[in-house]
Amino acid sequence: MRLMIRQADLNSIIKVAEKSAVEVCGLLFGRREGDSIVVEEVRFVPNRLNSPAAFEMEPLEMVKAIDEAEGRGLEVVGIFHSHLKCPPRPSARDLRGMKLWPVVWLIVDDKGSYGAYILRDGEVEEVEVTVFEE
Repeated sequence: MRLMIRQADLNSIIKVAEKSAVEVCGLLFGRREGDSIVVEEVRFVPNRLNSPAAFEMEPLEMVKAIDEAEGRGLEVVGIFHSHLKCPPRPSARDLRGMKLWPVVWLIVDDKGSYGAYILRDGEVEEVEVTVFEE
């Protein structure tokens, strides 16, 4: 499995994460093509916890983003968020969220590193990230 994301979209997530004192979060919309997940749109959603160590997407903003994307024929293909002062790997809290949202989770840190993961059969699996220009 691989996650395909435009360089500009990945850069946008990283830049916001680098400047934020709290975890940033949002949704990745797009489509599946065989074993690839193609991100067509990145949508930031406010972190209602306003925390440097955890995130929860603001529910009304999340629903609004999903409704708008579905209206354009896109589906939720992933969730993204940032980690501050720790590596971009799933935390115990992330694992609980990954059980609720069985999509790819893209995690970035405040230094520009990133990784993508999915939970399969209770195990975290790393997902290849392919960055492309458009």
